[in-house]
Amino acid sequence: MFIPKRILFMKGSLDYQVGRQIHAYFKDNSKVEIIELGNHGIKKNIPGDDISEFYRHGKRTLVVGIRRGMKFQSCKPSAHYQLPLLSGCIGQCEYCYLNTNLGDRPYMRVNVNVDEILEQAGKNIEERLPEVTIFEGSATSDPIPVEPYTHSLKQAIQYFSKTEKGRFRFVTKYTDVDTLLDVNHGGHTEVRFTLNTDRVIQDFENGTPLMSKRIEAARKIMSADYPTGFLIAPVFLYDHWQDDYKNLLLELKDIIPKNTSYPVTFEVISHRYTPRAKNIITKIFPDTKLPMEDEERTYKYGQFGYGKYTYRKEELEEIKSFFKKEIPAVFPDGVVKYII
Repeated sequence: MFIPKRILFMKGSLDYQVGRQIHAYFKDNSKVEIIELGNHGIKKNIPGDDISEFYRHGKRTLVVGIRRGMKFQSCKPSAHYQLPLLSGCIGQCEYCYLNTNLGDRPYMRVNVNVDEILEQAGKNIEERLPEVTIFEGSATSDPIPVEPYTHSLKQAIQYFSKTEKGRFRFVTKYTDVDTLLDVNHGGHTEVRFTLNTDRVIQDFENGTPLMSKRIEAARKIMSADYPTGFLIAPVFLYDHWQDDYKNLLLELKDIIPKNTSYPVTFEVISHRYTPRAKNIITKIFPDTKLPMEDEERTYKYGQFGYGKYTYRKEELEEIKSFFKKEIPAVFPDGVVKYII
């Protein structure tokens, strides 16, 4: 669970139940600074003289605010819309795309007007009838670490359980799932866990749980009969990488339930980076050991109009070949959604 160093309450946020329950949860904790703001002033209340220092203080900051605009961003290809319950992540993964996407907003932000957000989701569902509409709850966040005191995910899961044509999904590296285990989800919410080898977690995923802890949280979620998937990402190539990723799959098989109502799904993404991301990463983590040697990669233009450095064609084929063989071998009934 995320215990912030400081909480910034934006104007009006304490008028909502979520805002009040966050305040009540932390008001007697002498180690948490509580600051009530107007509509602005977030950055000046987060210390830091340079991007690296500001990033680290930002990662210990929780902003409690109100979502004003109700036009949801698209979230292709994984979902139709983002569900903007919150943004940010407490992890300090050196490769993370949020270092670029959120830029100078490294803090966690919780939107307290959950009822209004879910009401808009209902309107979006109605507009697409009779098709099913899928909402992604973690496009720019990892929502689990704040769930024990926000209960935003619980509220969303309960809402979507009652919709015939609405579906919800989110992904996490974290383990604070206990408050979700007794929720009536109706099979309409898919929970995915991001996994990686112990070496990758130790080298690059600062402030995140060990792989074994994530798998244990996944076991709990699957035992609560949620549709469950695993995101193996980003895949790095290093000496004996095949052995490590094979052991990951085997450990997963040993711990999660054998008989589930829904097939286990897998998504596999190889490491890639943009020139802008590399520039930001090296400023935030000047001692990073991330493999970002441009001359060892292939530069490709992506669907969003900017380019990225990926592994070379033969290396990508090696990754695809490995996981196409090993996932079905370990999980014969599993579903591999994509390997990229």
